[in-house]
Amino acid sequence: MEPLTHPLLDEATVSQLRATLLADETSWQDGRKTAGYQAAEVKNNLQLDRNSKTAKENSQLVIKQLESDPLVKSFALPRHIHGVMFSRSGIGQGYGMHVDNAYMSSGRSDLSFTLFLSEPESYDGGALCIQTLQDSKQVKLPAGQLIIYPSTSLHAVETVTAGERLVCVGWIQSYIRSNEDRTILFGLNAGARALLAEHGRSPELDLIFQAYTNMLRRLGN
Repeated sequence: MEPLTHPLLDEATVSQLRATLLADETSWQDGRKTAGYQAAEVKNNLQLDRNSKTAKENSQLVIKQLESDPLVKSFALPRHIHGVMFSRSGIGQGYGMHVDNAYMSSGRSDLSFTLFLSEPESYDGGALCIQTLQDSKQVKLPAGQLIIYPSTSLHAVETVTAGERLVCVGWIQSYIRSNEDRTILFGLNAGARALLAEHGRSPELDLIFQAYTNMLRRLGN
């Protein structure tokens, strides 16, 4: 399944969110506290305490944006968006190659997401590296954009060599567990919506939407 990159937050929202997070100087803690036993050995960053008021309020902001975004809903078919947290990495910090836990206290991880909150020119290094079959994909997006990718992927964050990287990360438990099934449904839904926008309603298009809905019902869990 190919990752999805997509603008989620506008410039004003990102700027306000970034200022709010960095203003809470007392709630940042060692990121290894939330890592699994395997990942903790290669994790070196700071994370905002999930129980802090700042983290709770701004996590809900991100979740609401994800839940209301049509493209995210079509791609991820989210049943539960969970484990949302804010991470910052300064010079010398990063996150070595790892795979996310399949099950967390907050839910199953079918898809992972990273929402970039720092402009890419404000820091060096810090790219998200997602391992593919033969190489790795490096991702460093403008502030306000996110990437959603299968949680089954090995991935890492390159060491930051200048500036500071601020992101929001989290996981999605999808109604469709299989990446392959989710990809097929996404393509079918996208094609049907494009036909609807170009040609309007038709009996033939009703049949396509019927097939999509019934496949979703059959494959969902």
